[in-house]
Amino acid sequence: QVQLVDSGGGLVQAGGSLRLSCAASGSISTINVMGWYRQTPGNGRELVATITSGGSTNYLDSVKGRFTISRDNAKKTVYLQMNNLKPEDTAVYYCHSQTYGFRNYWGQGTQVTVSS
Repeated sequence: QVQLVDSGGGLVQAGGSLRLSCAASGSISTINVMGWYRQTPGNGRELVATITSGGSTNYLDSVKGRFTISRDNAKKTVYLQMNNLKPEDTAVYYCHSQTYGFRNYWGQGTQVTVSS
């Protein structure tokens, strides 16, 4: 079992920055891929960024160059550094992990609101 706790969301002005954190606990050695989703009523759920157990990263095209996903050495905590935020980044952001056994876990979500 894996538990994920998201934090770091808030209200910022356009051009500002936030860093989201996701702390994993439980059977963390079973985690393969971790990432961040975001969800809005209009756009639904979209995958923002992922990082594999080997450190390979992928990003949604609209956030490339602005967002950076990273992890600590023990793979217990994953971060999403968000710079130059835009109003269209406003969403609920969810941490996600998938184990080698293809079990999926989600954080509770953290609200990011970007004002203009």
